[in-house]
Amino acid sequence: MLSSRTSARPLTGITLNLCALLVLVSMAGVVKAVSAYVPTGQAVFSRAFFSLPFILIWIALQGPLMDGLRMTQPRLHLLRGLVGSATLGMNFLALSLLPLPEVTTIGFAAPVLTLGFAVVFLGEKVRLFRWTAVAIGLAGVMIVVWPRLSLGGTVDEMARLGALMALGAAVCAALVKIIVRHMVATESTPSIVFWFAVTASALSLLTLPFGWVVPSGKVMVLLVLTGALGGVGQLMMTASYRFADASALAPFWYAQLFFASFIGYAFFGEIPTGPMIAGATLVIASGLLILWRESQLGRKPQERLPHS
Repeated sequence: MLSSRTSARPLTGITLNLCALLVLVSMAGVVKAVSAYVPTGQAVFSRAFFSLPFILIWIALQGPLMDGLRMTQPRLHLLRGLVGSATLGMNFLALSLLPLPEVTTIGFAAPVLTLGFAVVFLGEKVRLFRWTAVAIGLAGVMIVVWPRLSLGGTVDEMARLGALMALGAAVCAALVKIIVRHMVATESTPSIVFWFAVTASALSLLTLPFGWVVPSGKVMVLLVLTGALGGVGQLMMTASYRFADASALAPFWYAQLFFASFIGYAFFGEIPTGPMIAGATLVIASGLLILWRESQLGRKPQERLPHS
């Protein structure tokens, strides 16, 4: 996040954070709705491309525009763009095949996986307590996913693909967090956000020969809305960290599950299943255990740079 802090106003930060989560979950709902009309690559392009005006306005308000767009490590930006685009693509495909709350719950595997990747790629030391919390979180994800992957009985192949895509998106999202941890040492937050949107737009254009369609007026509005909600949600999330510490905001991250459940039920008639509720409970417990342990050790949780 931006290193500067306008003031310590936790309530403002929490409010912005919750609003950002609601906006981003709403974006996922719009993506789910539009997935019946356009291919995934076209949806990814819309999410990235139509967010650019909001990002540019935000960067211009922070100071000289060129300062915000400057990059020092193009290869890292490209890598972040490749992995981030894969995250969006798999997540959007999963949304077209699975209920919104289920995809959201599986996505909670990302911060859990980040801990393991930090050990492998960053050489961080993790003690038994946090490994136990990670195991609890992964068990929760598997409770949600297993009915979709089970080899016994009849399994919907499309639902199985959706579960695999949601898992793949969580893995890529965790890798993005590791990449961004490298980038923040030399790259500014505006630069990371802007160049990801540019890279994702360019990469998603490569799917053009694979069946893009000319959208109707209604669908076009939804596609633009996807980018607008994604861009605004990203900026609101970033702003929330200027008013409150990451440790104060982290517990509210799980509110997106309640937002997803409401939107899924209200607009798509999706009712959370027993395994999904049980798995989500374990995943949330895992995250809160890690948060509590970090606070005991006097550390602050890693701030979240939005990746989708």
